[in-house]
Order: sequence, then structure tokens, then C-alpha cells
Amino acid sequence: MSVSQQSPQNRGAQERQPDTTRPEDEKLPVGTSFAYGLQHILTMYGGIIAVPLIIGRAAGLDGSGISVLIASCLFMGGLATILQSFGVPFFGSKLPLVQGVSFAGVATMTSILAGGDGLPEVFGAVLVSSVIGLLVAPAFALIVKFFPPVVTGTVITTIGLSLMPVAAGWAMGGNADAADYGSVRNILIAVGTLAIVLVLSRIPVAAISRLSILLAIVLGTIICAIFGWVDFSNVLDNGFFAFPQPFAFGLPTFSVPAIVSMFIVTIVIFAETTADIIAVGEIVDSKVDSKRIASGLRADMLSSAVSPIFNSFTQSAFAQNVGLVAITGVKSRYVVTAGGAILVALGLLPVMGGVVAAIPSPVLGGAGIVLFGTVAASGIRTLSKVEYEGNLNMILVAVALAFGIIPIVEPDFYNDFPSWVGIILHSGISSATLMAVLLNLVFNHIGVKGKDRTDRSVFVAGTGRVIRKNELERLINHEALLAEGDTVKDGKIVDCNGEEVPVVTEHQHEKVVEAISNGDAQTHEDVQRVIRETEAETGAKTGAEADTGSLTRKHMD
Repeated sequence: MSVSQQSPQNRGAQERQPDTTRPEDEKLPVGTSFAYGLQHILTMYGGIIAVPLIIGRAAGLDGSGISVLIASCLFMGGLATILQSFGVPFFGSKLPLVQGVSFAGVATMTSILAGGDGLPEVFGAVLVSSVIGLLVAPAFALIVKFFPPVVTGTVITTIGLSLMPVAAGWAMGGNADAADYGSVRNILIAVGTLAIVLVLSRIPVAAISRLSILLAIVLGTIICAIFGWVDFSNVLDNGFFAFPQPFAFGLPTFSVPAIVSMFIVTIVIFAETTADIIAVGEIVDSKVDSKRIASGLRADMLSSAVSPIFNSFTQSAFAQNVGLVAITGVKSRYVVTAGGAILVALGLLPVMGGVVAAIPSPVLGGAGIVLFGTVAASGIRTLSKVEYEGNLNMILVAVALAFGIIPIVEPDFYNDFPSWVGIILHSGISSATLMAVLLNLVFNHIGVKGKDRTDRSVFVAGTGRVIRKNELERLINHEALLAEGDTVKDGKIVDCNGEEVPVVTEHQHEKVVEAISNGDAQTHEDVQRVIRETEAETGAKTGAEADTGSLTRKHMD
């Protein structure tokens, strides 16, 4: 029976049924999912192989040994991605997050290697610190309530800004020791790839515009191959198939100082992964709570604990892929799961990894400019919803952003500090996250909870003392975005004083903001007066009554 043939009672029952489908749960055709998944892998491939390259050289391994590390990191990154995105009970955020070896531990692991005990000590420290992290992950996840939009917006912006040096390094050639690093040719290749991305993004065909990054990388590589700028000679060096050998570099050894230093890295990874989970949750418009963050962190730590067995290191979410979700609009977590399967295949099939590794770094750099810039833009969009008048949020954002950018513009800033300070603050993401959370506690929580804060002179949608209609449903479905002390009761938002927060039209919102700016509204009663006066002028209804009335009229028609 068609919809038009159904009885009014049946149609009403269907319309009243809540939509429980989350954007990230969309299932695309298998071929489409793997195409988008490959795009994710190409975006983060340079990052995931960089860590084993650095650690392998620091450990004094030859080319064969480094190849083993790379294959192992690809294999474990794929398994970790599947666990994080597909998820099982208690493990995995079930969000489109790609996992890989974390950069946060590079400095610590090279320091452990400098002690002379080699990779077994590194693997032992990673294993034990990850097991401890697995136990404490739920406690860390409880801090999600201290991540309102003013914090998440700052952190997301910092993630994008902190990744720009990576894109610039790729655009210059990827290898700082190469003779052509920073050459005009490399930079022009990156600019050309960027231009291809922009052109393809404007084509009004969803299959092309959404795959603009992947297509640009493929086209850029083909063009480079035509001019002889791509080297495929090493593709077959490691054979077609190889399963990672457990403990290929010997059984792990355990050192208390090494374990302690790696556990500090684990805390940093907690902060970064939490920020990435919240960022991608904001982008896909899906609720992120402490339970979901705990599941994501447990997936991180379980993957990290298993990694040393297969000659890999600590795993974490890759921030650059958050930008890909934002720019393509493909929110399905199953796309990322398909990408995880591709990573596993790359780890088992060195020939495939060799082909991907042959992609010129400048091509990846051109795509990275768009991807990482999109992350920063998403953060700025979140910050645009924050209230700044009558509080210290402007200072919070300014100081947190500054702390996040300092390690980017001056990498040696913390060199003379104790090593544990450097481990935490050398990451711009960690620095910004810690400072934003701390200042939010000081400015917006300690000593202000339960007090009447209606004298604040900002009424931005979703964060002030009035709420625009088009923001009401979003806030009800994402309670983590509510102001401190606000609760949801019977489809309405009630503030810390038990008073309903008025729902207004766009016109009424403009009048309230104007009254605040002119000093004509200082209290809750003043705001109510402005709303009543505007309603009298326009004859408009406010709040749920207007929504119900319009909905009823629509059905009557």
C-alpha cells in the first residue's frame, strides 16, 4: 500500500515514530565504500609510514627491517581502524575515524632507543603503558562535560592549524634531506593538485565532487609519471604477500622509566583522540558523550597493547581524516571500515603498499592543504556559536590557541624544560586541549555554578538565554552543547534557575541582541519584555506553540 493510500491514523503513527538512524550509520554500496575508503587511506598514508621510518632509522635497522616495521604498522593500523569505526561492545566509538601509529610517541621512543636497549624495550613500554591506559580510559572519558563548544571549537581549529606544517612538508617534497626539497617543481606539483581538487569539487556530480581528493591524487600521480617524476622501481622489492611475524625483533623487555615515559604519551594520546572524536562527532552531527569517548579510548588502548606483538607502536585517531569527512560530506563509518580493510591488505600485500608509497609527496601536499584547512574552518564555525560578551571566553580562545600554535611556529620552545613537559606540550593539539579545558574550568565552572548568570550580554543561538527555533532540536538531541546548568524537560530547555529559556524567531533574536547592545536589556525580565514587544509588533507566535501551530496547519492542508 502506498503512502497516499494509507489511513490518516497509520500515516500519523509513522510520522510520530522517532528517527533513530545516525548519520554515521549510513551504508553505501560496497564499491563506493571502498572507493571512499581508499581516499581516506591515501590521505593518511604518508603519516602512518613516517613513524616506522623514523623509529627504524633511529634503531639502526636496514631497509629490510624498516620494511617489516612499515608493513606491521599498516596491518595494525587497519585492524585498529576497523575496531574503532565498526566497533564491538565496549570498544570503538563507531564514528568515521581512521587509526594509525601516533606521532605523539616518536620523541619518547627515540629517547628509549638512545638508551641502548633497542626496539624490545620500546615494545615493552608500549605494551605495559597501553594496558594501564586501557584500565583508566573510562575515568578519563568523564571529562567530556568540560568540552563545551568554546573548548571543542578551539581544539578543532588547533588540529587543523597543527597539521598545516605536514601539508607544507609534503608539498616541498616530503624528505628534507633530498636535493630537490622545496624546489619550484615540487611546489608547482602541489599547487596543480590543489587546483584539480578545486575544479573537481565544483563539478555538479556527487560521485566526482565527493571523490575529488582521490581523483586529484590519481591524476596528479599520472601527470608526474608522464614527466618521469614517479619511481615505481621498488614496488616489487618486498614480494607480493607477507604476514607480519610476531615479535620479529625479539621478545619485549620492560623498564620502569621507559614505561612511565610512555604512559605520559598515553595521556597525550587520550587528549588527542578525545579531541578527534568530539571533532568528527560535531562534523557528522552525532551525539558524543562520555560513554562513547570511553569506548573510543578503549579501542585505542586495546589496539596499542596488541601492536607490539606485531612489531607496531601506539595507535591513535588521525586528525587529517577528520578534514576529509568534513570536505566530502561522506559521514558513513562503514566507509572508514572499508579503508581499514584496505590498510590490512596493504600490510599483507607489500606490492600494494609499494604502489601507494610511490605517490609523490607534493601530490599529497596539494590535497593536504584542502583537507587540513577544512579542519580549521570547522573549528572556526563551532567558535562562531560561542558567547563572548559578559564572560572571559575570548581570553580562553586566545590563550588556548596561542599555546597550540607555539609548538608549531617554534618547535624548540620547550627544549630546556624537563622531558615530561616537552612530551606533553610539544604537541600543539595537546597544549591547546589542556589549556582550553583548564581555562574553561577556571572561567566557567569554578565559583560560578548555580549562580544567576542572566546578566550576560550575549544571546547567540544555543549558548545564551534565548534560543532560535532552528537550534532547539539540535540542542535537545546534543545535550553536551547546553550551557552549564541547563537541562531538557518536556522538549524545553530549562536554565540553572529553573526558568524556561525562551525560543524565539530570527526577528525576535535580532531585537534581543539589539536591546542588549543598546543597554536596554540587562536581566531575564528585560529579555522577556523585548520578546513580548516584538511579538506584539509582528503578531508572531514564539516557542513550541508556533512550531505546533505550523505543523498542524501543514497536516490540515
